[in-house]
Amino acid sequence: QLQLVESGGGLVQPGGSLRLSCVASGFPLDHFYIGWFRQAPGKEHEGVSCISSSDNRTYYAESVKGRFTISRDNAKNTVYLQMNSLKPEDKAVYYCARDLPITVQHMCAMTSRSWGQGTQVTVSS
Repeated sequence: QLQLVESGGGLVQPGGSLRLSCVASGFPLDHFYIGWFRQAPGKEHEGVSCISSSDNRTYYAESVKGRFTISRDNAKNTVYLQMNSLKPEDKAVYYCARDLPITVQHMCAMTSRSWGQGTQVTVSS
């Protein structure tokens, strides 16, 4: 079964950190671009960060630049999203997705997808 499973969300205070994980099963992660997307309450899905398959090119939405870092460990079939300096506006359900090689900018712009369960991130004092 081909799937991506997100985990690592939770409740954190403003300024805090979380690390999300996206674990792939049923396919080799290193063949695919992987992206993190989010959907805040009442809003559309948004591309947060995307990473290429082999040379680790990355894209970040302006709203998270300098605070979030995407990385991948192909040996573990896992992509991470390290989120620092979290803000209340980062509250959302976070999802990961895969694409065959395109560009990281293009991948993060493609928000019409089938989504998994995601992982909830809540930033609140």
